[in-house]
Amino acid sequence: MGRIAVTDGMDDNAVNHLREMGHEVVLQHYTHDELESGVLSEFDAVVIRSATKITEVVIKNSSGRNGNLKLIGRAGVGIDNIDLSIATNSKVAVCNTPSASTHAVVELTIGHLLACARHITTGDRTLREGEWAKKQLRGTELSGKRLGLIGFGRIAQGVGRVARSLGMTLHTYDPYLPAEVAADEHCQLHDEIDEVFRLCTHISIHCNLTDETHHLVNAERMKMMPGVGIDNVPCGNHIVNCARGGIVDEVALLEALESGTIASAALDVFEEEPALDNPIVQHRNFHGTPHIGAATSEAQSRIGDEMATLLIDFFNGRKPKSMLNPEIF
Repeated sequence: MGRIAVTDGMDDNAVNHLREMGHEVVLQHYTHDELESGVLSEFDAVVIRSATKITEVVIKNSSGRNGNLKLIGRAGVGIDNIDLSIATNSKVAVCNTPSASTHAVVELTIGHLLACARHITTGDRTLREGEWAKKQLRGTELSGKRLGLIGFGRIAQGVGRVARSLGMTLHTYDPYLPAEVAADEHCQLHDEIDEVFRLCTHISIHCNLTDETHHLVNAERMKMMPGVGIDNVPCGNHIVNCARGGIVDEVALLEALESGTIASAALDVFEEEPALDNPIVQHRNFHGTPHIGAATSEAQSRIGDEMATLLIDFFNGRKPKSMLNPEIF
């Protein structure tokens, strides 16, 4: 049976299920120094979220001749906190739970889009401050506007379906997407990302953080946005990011908010977290959430169930269905 480290928490039912199957589960968060010292070498598998970084040093000091680590499980989707190439070279399997949190992130993204359009958070703030800002907070509707989706995977497609039901027209940039997928979702696929920014008043980010996508949303692209919907209503420009911090240049975004180039912005993810000292969070036309895209009871239950199944399959000699480096199995 396997010995499993869970560093960032896991649903109780999933932990109990693994223990009932005979596996040892240790719930313990480790510091960066502890991880790099090889503390995971005593475990067969580790389950992490976004808080734990599995670097080259961590992997090399925990696997092969230096330890027992054979599997890294990401309870969530993004794997930018795991060195996948080193894991693969070290014959360490990497798995994630790509579909379990989809609906939760879709709902949060739509919530942020609506809050941008209707000044929901600004209205709440001013009301608490004793200001009745009824006349100053005239919003616009999402209906009749173009929504640009940067990346068009499961979450973006889910956001697109809800947005279409609200009357939005969909555009996307995703160089890895088959054209027929976009067509099936009634979304126009563009070869150039700049074209999406030129067309769309609302942009939602749904790609991974890589060297290619770092600061993909920058000052120049924000200035390209039209500010007027296809219904000819001046609605301003709006940015929402519930994907990964670092894709949006936050310094440029703050400047765009200050200048009015961007009318409102919402981030669930930040380049540096926790973002308590980030000046953007104090801007009147910004609202944010502390990386809670997958933080629903339902999503956490699904993530735990899916991760437990992946671990059980692995320890029973079966290739986990979401293995990201299947060539080593």
